[in-house]
Amino acid sequence: MAGQTTPWLQGASGGSRGAYSDGVVHVFWLAGMSCDGCSVSTLGASNPSVEDLVMGGIPALPRVVLHHPMLAENAGRDFVEPFRQAAEGTLGAPYVVVVEGSIPDDQTFERAGHFAALGAGADWPSSLPSSRAADQPLRVTDWIWALAPGAAASVAIGTCATWGGIPAAAGNITGSMGLMDYLGIGYRSARGIPVINLPGCAPVGDNFTEALSQVLQYLEGVAPLPEFDELGRPAWMFEETVHRHCPKAGYYEEGVFAEEPGDSQCLVEIGCWGPVVQCNIVERGAINHMGGCMVAGGACIGCTMPGFPDKYSPFYKSPPGSAISGGVSKIYGGGIRRLRRMSMKTGNREPMWDNADSIPSAWGIARGKRDPLDKASAFFYKKLQYRGSVHHGKRNKKQPLPASRDILRQKGVDLDGSVDVLGERVKPREEV
Repeated sequence: MAGQTTPWLQGASGGSRGAYSDGVVHVFWLAGMSCDGCSVSTLGASNPSVEDLVMGGIPALPRVVLHHPMLAENAGRDFVEPFRQAAEGTLGAPYVVVVEGSIPDDQTFERAGHFAALGAGADWPSSLPSSRAADQPLRVTDWIWALAPGAAASVAIGTCATWGGIPAAAGNITGSMGLMDYLGIGYRSARGIPVINLPGCAPVGDNFTEALSQVLQYLEGVAPLPEFDELGRPAWMFEETVHRHCPKAGYYEEGVFAEEPGDSQCLVEIGCWGPVVQCNIVERGAINHMGGCMVAGGACIGCTMPGFPDKYSPFYKSPPGSAISGGVSKIYGGGIRRLRRMSMKTGNREPMWDNADSIPSAWGIARGKRDPLDKASAFFYKKLQYRGSVHHGKRNKKQPLPASRDILRQKGVDLDGSVDVLGERVKPREEV
């Protein structure tokens, strides 16, 4: 396959829609050492959805013909036939290879044996060498090496396909690896694109469909190739850490940590690696822009990172670095937290309430008069706040109280009756 030039790649350097794809791009989905979680998450994508892609409903994008073993209407030789045509260069349309699951080292098996298979030896292109007998299963690894050189792009979805993932963990017998390792550092697609990596266990479905649509725009010549980082990850998705966008990150700054999963505080001390893990699940959500590990109270175990799982185990044990960073955070965070509570206490009072020295709230937590410490802290805080600007604190002191304030008492309405909802009068069992 190396060096082959398929007809639809000649002169396909850009232009209007259809100049490259003629309105159709095939996507061949191959599953290696996979749990199918990547397929499930992809089917849950909504922006764009798989339905949008296969129906051709997105402007400037070709219609995607998806060849997926779990979703196909055809079976057996009819399903495998387009794979054979693509490997031979007779498909008549450009295609993208998508790999889910890690790549096992079963190419070392001479004539028998496999870890993941698709089709039989009789389905293999006659123009390509094969060690499979006609009735033997074709290895998925055979299809990958045959299809990748002629593909417009090769995409690894999920941490198993990108970095090897759990099947490549210490002690495995499969010799599993990621797609980059399998194809080698010199790999470039027929359009000159290295392997695109979309990690996650399972990955965010929208990450895949968005990245695919961006690449298809480039292939169609209607947009530049989007930016990828040094490991082939979409930079706009994976350049930030989990911690920077985590809804619990503010607790870390204040030195407040969760004691068990599900707590609302920072999860670092129960094994969260969010401060060093590159992932966008907290701002994007798991499915339909909702949920996600940390949002649901679960610690980040680094599943998008090349070092997962071995470099992040044992799970739910505090990372070594957190002893220093967390300890420092507790010290300065305790002071910051108290200062913020003072500012919060001041901000929770209207200027009018300060002048009247009372809060018109019947709820039990509200208090009227301020103690001397509150007044002193508010005085110095306002000095700093309004320095070089108009001192609204002084202006508010000159503001008269509204004459109709506390109007119900002025009108003689009896407000001394009990209010059950506040628990001011306990009902006997008989009355309840």
